This record gives sequence, structure tokens and C-alpha cells, in this order.
Amino acid sequence: MSRVLVTIRAGVPTHNLALYHRIRFTCHDPAVFIELDDGTRKRSILIIRNVELNRARQLVKSDKIYCPKDFTPPGGLSGDREIATAQAAIECLRRHAVTRACGDRSLPLLYVSLARESGIEIELDADLGVRERRQKDEQEIGYLRQAQRDTESAIRMACELIASASARADGVLMHEGQPLDSRIVRVLIDTHLMKLGYINDQSIVACGPIGADCHNPGEGLLRTGQPVIVDVFPMNKQTLYHGDCTRMVVHGDVPEVVNRMLAMVSEAKKAAETATRAGATGDAIHHATVAVLKRHGVHIGFAPPDAAKDLIFIPHGTGHGIGLDLKEPPLLDFNGPELLVGDAVTIEPAVYSHAVGGVRLEDLYIVREAGAENLGGLPEGLSWK
Repeated sequence: MSRVLVTIRAGVPTHNLALYHRIRFTCHDPAVFIELDDGTRKRSILIIRNVELNRARQLVKSDKIYCPKDFTPPGGLSGDREIATAQAAIECLRRHAVTRACGDRSLPLLYVSLARESGIEIELDADLGVRERRQKDEQEIGYLRQAQRDTESAIRMACELIASASARADGVLMHEGQPLDSRIVRVLIDTHLMKLGYINDQSIVACGPIGADCHNPGEGLLRTGQPVIVDVFPMNKQTLYHGDCTRMVVHGDVPEVVNRMLAMVSEAKKAAETATRAGATGDAIHHATVAVLKRHGVHIGFAPPDAAKDLIFIPHGTGHGIGLDLKEPPLLDFNGPELLVGDAVTIEPAVYSHAVGGVRLEDLYIVREAGAENLGGLPEGLSWK
């Protein structure tokens, strides 16, 4: 079968999202999806644990669905379920007279090693499945829209809570008679999203100078008059798709420097939005962001070690792809690739200062032929009362 194009994808679908995306079926045991294309006919084979056969036959679009014992090699199957599934996959290839196949970037090395022992060469196709995952279909866009809507509801709850808190004489915010800190707000966000059916990674609730470290989740007490970054990025437990949104809140009087930083970021975000469309590159979109921030005197890159504490800088790109993974292609950054219709991307310009903290705005967009559709609708201001 030297002229047949053969691809193999394998792993545990709950963890290997490249495999999950191809079969749209989740389980906690190893599975293998093999496709054979001789130019005139395409065939597909799914190998999955026997207890999943009935469910898979109802839900997976595959020409044939087997369990590992259907491809028991002459030496038998291992008692290790993962090794046994790989052995069955290689025996399946051997029975179909396959001598060469392509694997995607997520294929476990186990399969490559066992294939080599059987005289089958598996080559890496680093682009296999990437374009398909990037170009979201309408079902996926619907999942993302719902995830973003629910993410925004958590953002709104957290920002309104912070904005409406009382402040002690020393500036510490109070909630229900107790000092309000980052941990408490994160717990409330987690609880809010759990009730809506989400698994939530550690949200960012970073107040004041801590927010200058863009991925610091935040710690300690929240204070009046300081910017608080609220960045939430949960995964829906049923659809497995993510939301991702960031907003800012300041309790009480807003320092002038924070207002200026927000104005810079808002202007940069609008420029990035305008530049985002199918055919544009992630590089060009990030340059649109950078051009705005440079006009405002922002340093591009990390703050140098000897920089003044009040230097305003941006150390990261404009955004990233999103879907089953929180971060996936394409990047909106220097050297970022050409965008495709159906790409889902975040646009999240930001500026930071070690003296003040961070100011970041983030929304989720679907790339269309002539522009970008914002799946959200939260206000971008600092006051949430």
C-alpha cells in the first residue's frame, strides 16, 4: 500500500484534544483513529476499549470500529492497556499492508517505537489536523459563544463585588465583615462557574503592583484606589470549549495614571480589532497594537533591570488562538501566521508598570472574511457600580 496516504492519531481523548477533535468522542482510555486514502476511496478505523464500543458506534463517524483484541498480534497483547492499544494499532497497519504512515504532533512515541519494530515508518506531519482545529464550525462557535457568555457573567460578578465593597481606613476592602483578598474572589468565581457547569483553572485576581507580572494569579488583600486585573478562562465540562475574558476594576477614586493606561490599552485593542480579518497575519495585528502603544511611549518588551519603576511596558503579544485548548494556534504576535476564516482568537493588549500594576482588556473573537466578530459584550471601564 505504498501509494496509500495513511494517518494515525492516538491517545486518551479526554487529554489528547487533537484526537478528540477528530472523533468528537471522549473517554478515559486510549483510542486510535486511522485513516487510509488511496486517492479514490477514504476509509477510517477506530480502535477503542471494548466497554466503549456501543457508545462509540452511536457517536463516532468511522467506517469500522474495533477493540484491541480484534488486532491481537502473534505475540499477544500486553496487560498494560496503553501498550496493548498501541500494539493493536500497529497490527492493524500491518494487516492492511501499510509500510509508511503519518502521525500528528501529539502522537505518543510509543506508537513510533512499536511501528519501527514492525518495519513500519511513521513520519511526523506537524500540520496534521491543525488547520481543521483552527477553522471552527458553527457548532464549535456556538460552544465558544456560550462559554464566553458564562465567563463574562463571572467577570461581572467579581468586578461588581470589588467595586461595591466597603473600605477600611487603611484602604483594605471589606466584604461581609471580612477583609477581601484575591483568594476569596477566586473562590467566588470558581463557585459561580461550577454552578454553570465549568472547570475553572486558577483565575487571575491581581491587585496593584502584583498585576505588573502578567500571569501572577494575585495574592493578598485588595485595596481601594488600585487597579485589579480579573482574568477568567474556564472550560465547559460538557463541550470542553473555553471562554477567556479580562476586565479591570478600581474601587473608589481612579488614579490618573491608571486612566491613562486604560486609554492606551483601549485604543490598542480597537486597532487590533480593526486589523483582524481572514488573510491578515498575527504579525500584522500585533504590529497594529505595538504602533499605538509606541505612540504613547510604552516600552515594547520586558522592563530592563535598570528601568525606572514607573516605566510602562508590554512583554507579550496581542492574543492567541483558543478552543478545546486555552491556548492554541494562531498567535497574534511577532511572526504570527496568516489568519483563516473560523479562527477563534483572543485580543488582549495590555500595559504594565511595577509602580502601579497592570491594565489589560481581553475579548474572544471569531475571524470572518471581512473582519472579526466579538463573542462578548462587557463594558471596558473601571467602575462597576
